[in-house]
Parts: sequence; structure tokens; C-alpha cells
Amino acid sequence: MKTRAIIMAGGEGARLSALTAKRTKPAVPFAGKYRIIDFVLSNCVNSDIFDIMVLAQYRPQSLIEHIGSGGPWDLNRDFTGGVRILTPYKARFDSDWFEGTADAVQQNFAFIKRGSPDLILILSADHIYTMDYDTMITFHMDQRADVTLATIRVPLEEASRFGVLSVDKNYRVKSFLEKPKNPPSDLINMGVYLFNREVLDKALWEDHLRDDSSHDFGKDILPRLIKSKKRVIAFPFTGYWMDVGTILSYWQAHMDMLSPNPPLKLYDRRWIIHTRTEERPPVRIPQNASFFASLISDGCYIQENARIENSVLSPGVIVRSGAVVRESIILTDTIIESGVVVERAILDKHVHVEENARIGGGIANPDIRLAVVGKNSTVPAGMIVEPGATIGTDVIASDYTGPVVRSGELLETKRQPYEI
Repeated sequence: MKTRAIIMAGGEGARLSALTAKRTKPAVPFAGKYRIIDFVLSNCVNSDIFDIMVLAQYRPQSLIEHIGSGGPWDLNRDFTGGVRILTPYKARFDSDWFEGTADAVQQNFAFIKRGSPDLILILSADHIYTMDYDTMITFHMDQRADVTLATIRVPLEEASRFGVLSVDKNYRVKSFLEKPKNPPSDLINMGVYLFNREVLDKALWEDHLRDDSSHDFGKDILPRLIKSKKRVIAFPFTGYWMDVGTILSYWQAHMDMLSPNPPLKLYDRRWIIHTRTEERPPVRIPQNASFFASLISDGCYIQENARIENSVLSPGVIVRSGAVVRESIILTDTIIESGVVVERAILDKHVHVEENARIGGGIANPDIRLAVVGKNSTVPAGMIVEPGATIGTDVIASDYTGPVVRSGELLETKRQPYEI
């Protein structure tokens, strides 16, 4: 059976705040050296799926540059699959900006069905997990399914963020509710769909002709297929899976990686997470610096008496003497000067935190409120950025109106921002 994977990578990711102001959500860095999309791309190639199309839309530049010709994933192939990135285009008839996940696939289906793949594997690009899709394909064939969707159980109080299912004892899906306010079950949709090509083609075309549709897989396609008695089967997944669509879940996924027994095995040589990396020098750690339960990427420079606890540092981060970083995520080439304290915060690329500033706090508080600082921004010397405050992108010292940025406040630049 020939399988083609379609990766949905067009989301704006507004709930990730300043992290997606200049990039699409799948291109957001994760765990120091990776991008979020690296996990689904690596799942494909580790499952021997080398025929992949990526559907991009919102601010795709950094995603396109990251994937390139697909070399790090062994996807730089011209005739036997490889990776292709498709973006919206204006054609003579109906092509335009994607209106929903199903519309994105429908607009590109002429490309998707070239070569007549038997199965279409549709994947979200903004989840952190490792999964052997070949096991799901075998399950799909054994069940003689029209559609198979991967499912996982989550705490009931979190289920309203997802599509919620009920299934019978033979794994057949009986009902599907997209983001219900009062979820009837803790069994949710992971955003991993395996379709027989003909079933998907017919479902997408019928949906395209409906004026009352939002053209979304969860809201429209799957409920209609279930109602029409198609064999929609639930594949049970029991590994680690995290939708990093919010600032809190993004932070929590990093903290999960720092636990004594990490649920995601980044160091399993049988399932390598591939990525595009720069050549950086080794980490420099002085004798009297202090580290605890952290991930420190190549090129980081840590000075004397600095303290790093339960944190993730991306390549090229500089932490000066006497600075403290706790339960935080620091992205590429950020500079943290002497005397700074950063706690429960996320700092994007090229941030400069000047001497004795304080960002975030409350590490003993069970109510987690994260401070966020956007790309290319400066936090002036002595400034206090309270837990729950957000500094936008390209903010400079003159944009600040006082010595404190309060919780819940969003500080943005007064200048015209520029693209990087």
C-alpha cells in the first residue's frame, strides 16, 4: 500500500502570543535545538514514509528555510517521494487562502492524488510526540477501515480543548464532538487521520459544495462520515503526546522533558528526531557555575556564578556572571546580563536582558503564570516584568513607560516593526 503524508502547517498559533508574531506555530523552537515540526517529520521518516507534502500558510518563511530540500530528514528526493511545501495560490477559479483544514487539503488535492497513493495520512504539525505510523496503518488495514484516527486519553478537565469521541468495543467511532463545553469523555482526537484516498476525495468534494460548512476535519468531515455509517475507527495511542498550542502547554512540555524520567525519549537512537542545525562550538561551563535538571544547547556561554535550574537553553544563549534562570525557556542567541533573575519565563530569539532586571517569578506558586518576551526585544536594566506579563517583538528601552510591566499587560513597540 502506498501512503502519502500531508502535514498541516498553516496555523497562525495566536495563543502562543509573541512566539508566533514572526513565525508560524510549527516553526517555533522546541527543546533547545528543534522546531515543533521536526517531531512529525521525524515520525514520518522513522515510519518509512518518505512521500510528504507540507501545507503552509501563515508566515511560512522560517518554516520553508528550516525544511529546505529536506536533507536532514533524508527527504531530498526528486523521483521517489521527498518533501514538497505547498502554499495558497490565486488561480483562475476557486483557489484562495485556506478557509479550514479540510479546505487546505481540498485546494491541493489535485497534487495530493498524483501517483495514486492508496492511503492519505493527514497530520498536525504542532504536536510533540513520537509515533510509529506503520503500526496505525496495519491497524487500519486489519480493521478494514475507511478512516482511522489516532486517539489518546487526557484529564477530563482538558478534553474541551479537543475533539471528543465515543467508541464501541470494536474501536468503531460512534460519535465525535469538536471542542464541547462539557466533554462526555476523556478520549480525544490527536489530529492524526488515515484515509483511504477515494473516501477522502469524495468527502472533501461534498464538503466543498456545502455553503454551511466551515471546511474543517473536526467540525465537518469526521462527524458527517460517522453519520453516513462509514467505518471510522479509533486507533488507541498510549505514548506521550502534547498539543503545544498555548504558552502554558508549550512551557509544560519543556518541563516534562526535564523530569527525572522524561516521557519523550529524545536520546533513543532507534527513533532519532532529525532537524536542521548550525555548527556551534561546545557549551562552555565554568567550574563554579551551578546547573540542575536542564537542557543546554551547543554554543551556549555560561559565566562564573551563574545558576541554571530546570530550564532549556537554545544555541548561543549567553548567561553572565551571577544571573539566575529557573523553570524557563530561553531561545537562540539571547543574552542575560549579570544579576538578572529569570523565573517561569519564555524568552524568544535575540532578546537582551540588561543588568539586574527581573523577569517572571512565582516558582513556588501552583498557579503558573508565565512571563513572555518577544523576538529582538530589550529588557532594560533594573526592569521588573511580572509573572503573566508579555513583552512584544522589537521592543526597545524607550517603549517602556515605567520600572514595572504588570501582570496581564502587553507592552508593544511604538515603532514600525520590521521582518527578520
